[in-house]
Amino acid sequence: MSLRPSRPKTRRGMLFTIGGGLVVVAVIGLAFIYFVLFPTSSPKPLALSASTAATPVSTGARLAGTWKIAPGSVAGYRVREKLGFLPAESDAVGRTSDITGAATVAESKDIVTISKASFVVAVNTLKSNESMRDQHIQTIGIQSATYPKATFVLSRPVTLPASALDGQTIHTSVTGVFNIHGTSRSETVPLQMRLSDSKIQAVGSLTFPWGLFNMSAPSVGGFVNVSNKATMEFELALARV
Repeated sequence: MSLRPSRPKTRRGMLFTIGGGLVVVAVIGLAFIYFVLFPTSSPKPLALSASTAATPVSTGARLAGTWKIAPGSVAGYRVREKLGFLPAESDAVGRTSDITGAATVAESKDIVTISKASFVVAVNTLKSNESMRDQHIQTIGIQSATYPKATFVLSRPVTLPASALDGQTIHTSVTGVFNIHGTSRSETVPLQMRLSDSKIQAVGSLTFPWGLFNMSAPSVGGFVNVSNKATMEFELALARV
Protein backbone atom coordinates (compact mmCIF):
# COMPACT_ATOMS: atom_id res chain seq x y z
CA MET A 1 0.00 0.00 0.00
CA SER A 2 1.37 3.41 -0.93
CA LEU A 3 1.27 6.05 1.82
CA ARG A 4 2.19 8.90 -0.48
CA PRO A 5 -0.55 11.58 -0.79
CA SER A 6 -2.37 11.43 -4.07
CA ARG A 7 -1.73 14.22 -6.51
CA PRO A 8 -4.59 16.21 -8.03
CA LYS A 9 -5.66 14.52 -11.22
CA THR A 10 -7.31 17.54 -12.81
CA ARG A 11 -6.39 21.15 -13.54
CA ARG A 12 -9.18 22.31 -11.22
CA GLY A 13 -7.89 20.10 -8.42
CA MET A 14 -4.41 21.54 -8.86
CA LEU A 15 -5.76 25.07 -8.70
CA PHE A 16 -7.65 24.29 -5.49
CA THR A 17 -4.48 22.84 -3.97
CA ILE A 18 -2.44 25.89 -4.92
CA GLY A 19 -5.19 28.22 -3.68
CA GLY A 20 -5.36 26.42 -0.35
CA GLY A 21 -1.61 26.74 0.01
CA LEU A 22 -1.78 30.47 -0.66
CA VAL A 23 -4.46 30.89 2.00
CA VAL A 24 -2.25 29.11 4.53
CA VAL A 25 0.69 31.35 3.59
CA ALA A 26 -1.51 34.46 3.90
CA VAL A 27 -2.73 33.43 7.36
CA ILE A 28 0.83 32.78 8.49
CA GLY A 29 1.84 36.17 7.09
CA LEU A 30 -0.96 37.96 8.96
CA ALA A 31 -0.05 36.13 12.15
CA PHE A 32 3.56 37.26 11.69
CA ILE A 33 2.50 40.89 11.29
CA TYR A 34 0.25 40.73 14.33
CA PHE A 35 2.45 38.86 16.78
CA VAL A 36 5.86 40.17 15.64
CA LEU A 37 5.31 43.68 14.30
CA PHE A 38 2.47 44.38 16.75
CA PRO A 39 3.36 42.37 19.88
CA THR A 40 0.73 41.63 22.51
CA SER A 41 2.43 43.44 25.40
CA SER A 42 1.92 47.14 25.98
CA PRO A 43 2.66 49.70 28.71
CA LYS A 44 0.15 49.91 31.53
CA PRO A 45 -2.10 52.99 31.77
CA LEU A 46 -0.44 55.94 33.49
CA ALA A 47 -1.08 56.25 37.21
CA LEU A 48 0.46 57.76 40.33
CA SER A 49 2.66 55.27 42.12
CA ALA A 50 0.76 53.57 44.93
CA SER A 51 4.03 52.70 46.64
CA THR A 52 5.04 56.33 47.20
CA ALA A 53 4.56 57.31 50.82
CA ALA A 54 2.49 60.41 51.48
CA THR A 55 4.69 63.39 52.38
CA PRO A 56 2.75 66.29 53.93
CA VAL A 57 3.51 69.78 52.66
CA SER A 58 5.79 71.46 55.19
CA THR A 59 4.32 74.12 57.43
CA GLY A 60 5.12 77.50 55.93
CA ALA A 61 5.97 76.06 52.51
CA ARG A 62 5.09 78.51 49.77
CA LEU A 63 2.96 76.86 47.11
CA ALA A 64 1.59 80.03 45.50
CA GLY A 65 3.28 80.99 42.27
CA THR A 66 4.19 79.48 38.92
CA TRP A 67 4.92 75.78 38.44
CA LYS A 68 6.46 74.59 35.16
CA ILE A 69 6.60 71.22 33.47
CA ALA A 70 9.47 69.17 34.91
CA PRO A 71 11.30 65.97 33.90
CA GLY A 72 9.15 62.87 34.31
CA SER A 73 6.19 64.30 32.42
CA VAL A 74 4.74 62.15 29.65
CA ALA A 75 1.67 62.24 27.39
CA GLY A 76 0.38 60.05 24.61
CA TYR A 77 -2.34 57.86 23.14
CA ARG A 78 -3.79 54.40 23.73
CA VAL A 79 -5.96 52.61 21.15
CA ARG A 80 -7.22 49.05 20.73
CA GLU A 81 -5.89 47.31 17.61
CA LYS A 82 -7.36 44.60 15.40
CA LEU A 83 -5.71 42.60 12.64
CA GLY A 84 -8.29 41.64 10.04
CA PHE A 85 -10.78 39.29 11.65
CA LEU A 86 -8.61 38.59 14.72
CA PRO A 87 -9.48 40.29 18.04
CA ALA A 88 -6.78 42.56 19.43
CA GLU A 89 -4.95 41.27 22.47
CA SER A 90 -3.21 44.48 23.40
CA ASP A 91 -3.31 48.26 23.13
CA ALA A 92 -1.19 50.32 20.78
CA VAL A 93 0.51 52.93 22.96
CA GLY A 94 2.57 55.93 21.87
CA ARG A 95 4.14 58.46 24.22
CA THR A 96 6.33 61.54 24.32
CA SER A 97 8.06 63.63 26.97
CA ASP A 98 8.20 66.67 24.69
CA ILE A 99 5.77 68.76 26.76
CA THR A 100 5.91 72.43 27.71
CA GLY A 101 3.69 74.64 29.83
CA ALA A 102 2.97 75.90 33.32
CA ALA A 103 0.30 76.30 36.00
CA THR A 104 -0.40 79.17 38.38
CA VAL A 105 -1.19 78.24 41.99
CA ALA A 106 -2.91 80.44 44.56
CA GLU A 107 -2.98 79.66 48.29
CA SER A 108 -5.13 81.03 51.09
CA LYS A 109 -4.74 79.34 54.48
CA ASP A 110 -5.48 75.65 53.77
CA ILE A 111 -7.08 76.25 50.39
CA VAL A 112 -4.97 75.63 47.28
CA THR A 113 -6.34 76.69 43.89
CA ILE A 114 -4.93 76.16 40.43
CA SER A 115 -6.12 79.32 38.73
CA LYS A 116 -4.39 79.00 35.35
CA ALA A 117 -2.75 76.24 33.35
CA SER A 118 -1.74 75.63 29.76
CA PHE A 119 0.29 72.84 28.18
CA VAL A 120 1.59 71.95 24.73
CA VAL A 121 2.40 68.38 23.62
CA ALA A 122 4.55 67.78 20.54
CA VAL A 123 2.52 64.89 19.11
CA ASN A 124 4.89 64.67 16.14
CA THR A 125 7.42 63.16 18.56
CA LEU A 126 5.15 60.33 19.75
CA LYS A 127 6.91 56.97 19.83
CA SER A 128 5.49 53.48 20.25
CA ASN A 129 7.17 50.07 20.22
CA GLU A 130 6.84 49.92 16.42
CA SER A 131 8.42 52.42 14.02
CA MET A 132 5.98 51.46 11.23
CA ARG A 133 3.08 52.54 13.43
CA ASP A 134 4.87 55.81 14.25
CA GLN A 135 5.30 56.55 10.55
CA HIS A 136 1.65 55.81 9.74
CA ILE A 137 0.17 58.15 12.38
CA GLN A 138 1.97 61.05 10.74
CA THR A 139 -0.48 60.82 7.81
CA ILE A 140 -3.52 58.93 9.19
CA GLY A 141 -5.45 59.14 12.45
CA ILE A 142 -3.86 61.97 14.42
CA GLN A 143 -1.96 63.12 11.27
CA SER A 144 0.90 64.50 13.32
CA ALA A 145 2.82 65.70 10.27
CA THR A 146 -0.03 68.14 9.57
CA TYR A 147 -1.04 68.81 13.19
CA PRO A 148 2.24 68.56 15.17
CA LYS A 149 0.95 70.08 18.42
CA ALA A 150 -1.87 69.31 20.85
CA THR A 151 -2.74 71.85 23.53
CA PHE A 152 -4.76 72.25 26.71
CA VAL A 153 -5.86 75.50 28.38
CA LEU A 154 -7.61 75.45 31.76
CA SER A 155 -10.93 77.28 31.60
CA ARG A 156 -12.14 76.86 35.18
CA PRO A 157 -10.07 77.17 38.41
CA VAL A 158 -9.50 73.95 40.33
CA THR A 159 -9.79 74.16 44.13
CA LEU A 160 -8.09 71.29 45.92
CA PRO A 161 -9.36 69.81 49.20
CA ALA A 162 -7.41 70.43 52.40
CA SER A 163 -6.28 66.78 52.35
CA ALA A 164 -4.02 67.68 49.42
CA LEU A 165 -1.69 69.36 51.92
CA ASP A 166 -1.30 66.00 53.69
CA GLY A 167 0.45 64.59 50.63
CA GLN A 168 -2.37 62.15 49.97
CA THR A 169 -3.46 61.23 46.44
CA ILE A 170 -6.62 63.21 45.74
CA HIS A 171 -9.28 62.76 43.09
CA THR A 172 -10.63 65.80 41.31
CA SER A 173 -11.33 66.98 37.76
CA VAL A 174 -10.30 69.77 35.42
CA THR A 175 -12.25 71.52 32.70
CA GLY A 176 -10.49 73.14 29.80
CA VAL A 177 -10.13 73.44 26.05
CA PHE A 178 -8.27 70.68 24.25
CA ASN A 179 -6.99 71.34 20.75
CA ILE A 180 -6.22 68.05 19.02
CA HIS A 181 -5.91 67.55 15.26
CA GLY A 182 -6.61 71.26 14.77
CA THR A 183 -10.00 70.98 16.50
CA SER A 184 -10.84 72.67 19.82
CA ARG A 185 -13.32 71.27 22.33
CA SER A 186 -14.11 71.96 25.98
CA GLU A 187 -13.88 68.74 28.02
CA THR A 188 -13.78 67.74 31.69
CA VAL A 189 -11.16 65.18 32.70
CA PRO A 190 -10.91 63.29 36.01
CA LEU A 191 -7.53 63.62 37.71
CA GLN A 192 -5.37 62.00 40.33
CA MET A 193 -3.15 64.60 42.00
CA ARG A 194 -0.46 64.72 44.67
CA LEU A 195 1.29 67.74 46.21
CA SER A 196 4.62 68.09 47.96
CA ASP A 197 6.94 70.99 48.83
CA SER A 198 8.72 70.72 45.48
CA LYS A 199 6.43 68.91 43.07
CA ILE A 200 2.86 68.75 41.80
CA GLN A 201 1.86 65.51 40.08
CA ALA A 202 -1.26 65.01 37.98
CA VAL A 203 -2.44 61.97 36.04
CA GLY A 204 -5.51 61.78 33.82
CA SER A 205 -7.00 60.47 30.60
CA LEU A 206 -9.73 61.29 28.12
CA THR A 207 -11.42 58.62 25.98
CA PHE A 208 -13.34 59.86 22.95
CA PRO A 209 -14.67 58.76 19.56
CA TRP A 210 -12.24 59.70 16.78
CA GLY A 211 -14.81 61.97 15.16
CA LEU A 212 -14.97 64.21 18.23
CA PHE A 213 -11.75 65.86 17.04
CA ASN A 214 -12.47 65.36 13.33
CA MET A 215 -10.21 62.33 13.04
CA SER A 216 -10.83 58.98 11.36
CA ALA A 217 -9.83 55.69 12.97
CA PRO A 218 -6.59 54.55 11.28
CA SER A 219 -6.58 51.55 8.96
CA VAL A 220 -3.46 50.10 7.35
CA GLY A 221 -4.24 48.27 4.13
CA GLY A 222 -7.42 46.86 5.64
CA PHE A 223 -5.34 44.47 7.75
CA VAL A 224 -4.61 46.60 10.81
CA ASN A 225 -7.56 48.53 12.23
CA VAL A 226 -8.26 50.21 15.55
CA SER A 227 -11.42 50.59 17.61
CA ASN A 228 -13.72 53.55 17.11
CA LYS A 229 -12.44 55.26 20.27
CA ALA A 230 -9.05 56.62 21.29
CA THR A 231 -7.63 57.53 24.70
CA MET A 232 -5.39 60.50 25.38
CA GLU A 233 -3.45 60.00 28.63
CA PHE A 234 -0.93 62.08 30.53
CA GLU A 235 1.23 62.19 33.63
CA LEU A 236 2.49 65.66 34.48
CA ALA A 237 5.16 66.66 36.96
CA LEU A 238 5.44 70.35 37.79
CA ALA A 239 8.21 72.09 39.73
CA ARG A 240 8.31 75.54 41.28
CA VAL A 241 9.87 78.26 39.15
